[in-house]
Amino acid sequence: MALWFFIGPKVVFGEDALDYLEQIQGSKALIVTDRVIADLGIVDRVREKLKTAGIECEVFDEVEPDPSDTTVFKILDRLKDYEPDWIVGLGGGSSMDAAKTAWVLWENPEKRLEDINAFTPVSVNQKARLITITTTSGTGSEVTWATVVTDTREHRKMILMAKEIVPFAAIVDPKLTLSMPPRLTAVTGLDALTHVVESYINSWKNDFSDAFAMKAIQFIFEYLPRAYKNGEDMEARTKMANAATMAGLSFGNASVGIAHGVAHSVGAVFGLPHGLVCGVALPYVIEYNIPTSAKYLAELAELIGIRERDERRAAKALAERTRKLLREIEIPLCLKDLGIGEKEFRENFERLVRLTIQDASSTLNPRTFTREDIEKIYECIYYGREVDF
Repeated sequence: MALWFFIGPKVVFGEDALDYLEQIQGSKALIVTDRVIADLGIVDRVREKLKTAGIECEVFDEVEPDPSDTTVFKILDRLKDYEPDWIVGLGGGSSMDAAKTAWVLWENPEKRLEDINAFTPVSVNQKARLITITTTSGTGSEVTWATVVTDTREHRKMILMAKEIVPFAAIVDPKLTLSMPPRLTAVTGLDALTHVVESYINSWKNDFSDAFAMKAIQFIFEYLPRAYKNGEDMEARTKMANAATMAGLSFGNASVGIAHGVAHSVGAVFGLPHGLVCGVALPYVIEYNIPTSAKYLAELAELIGIRERDERRAAKALAERTRKLLREIEIPLCLKDLGIGEKEFRENFERLVRLTIQDASSTLNPRTFTREDIEKIYECIYYGREVDF
């Protein structure tokens, strides 16, 4: 009999969930975030809540998109100097991932980045506890036990995992997402959608991960277009915030697949946003997985109102409905239309294929792939051709 665990933090959600910070006990906190979040005044709001709790704090606001190992080491140095008893990862996935990674290295000084993996235990909560506060609705990093860090020497994304890397609490306050512009709303929402679909069909899917995915996909298809068109739509913001966290709990306890492998690789080579590439790749990856996963894809299709008796036709309709969603939120349907020139695509083609094959996300894709398969998938995603093999 297989033994399974479902791992997740305490989730504090709903309007004014940020007030939870007033209840925690401690003396010092380091807030890890980026300059945009600081400029929006969100850091000040967090500081005020911590002040009410009697906690002083310092701020590290230098996290960049797709955080680098260099940034993680800077945060680590701040932790060593300041010695807080709370670490607050505030922002999108980049800030939360950087905070989680630096936290683990501080708690485990003998570890290197490459030592953080799903098979080697790490120690946490001996020096500080971690709280994650998401300001976007997509990455799910607030509830997962994985982080993504860019290796600046090899120019690749490192996926670091350990089941102990779970925050003490995740705060999901939809009011914090109101400042997201339409484009960011779109790409983070597509990240969440990709988490849902890939967790529902991958090799580690399970009853508990499925439950979160099934509700999340309904919310995303219904509320993402609304949040995109009207950022002040509080109901849409709330449902998308909840959907993104549900998606995080789903893929965090299952895994993802080739769409994430493609997104990590394209992001590392061309610097494009992770959620954007996930969304563009998703319809093609759905089509590729139909031979092995039509039943599960058809179940997802039915949840969003697609009625087809034939499972393969339903799965294909899900891919087309995903393309329709992309059009609704004004996202291109292929890599070529994202501004990647054909010359630079060809020059980097072999590297993209190699990185995708090596990516940990790709390994649990339900359909076993060959190198030729990945090459064909890239051709389809780049030119916008149907995956029919």
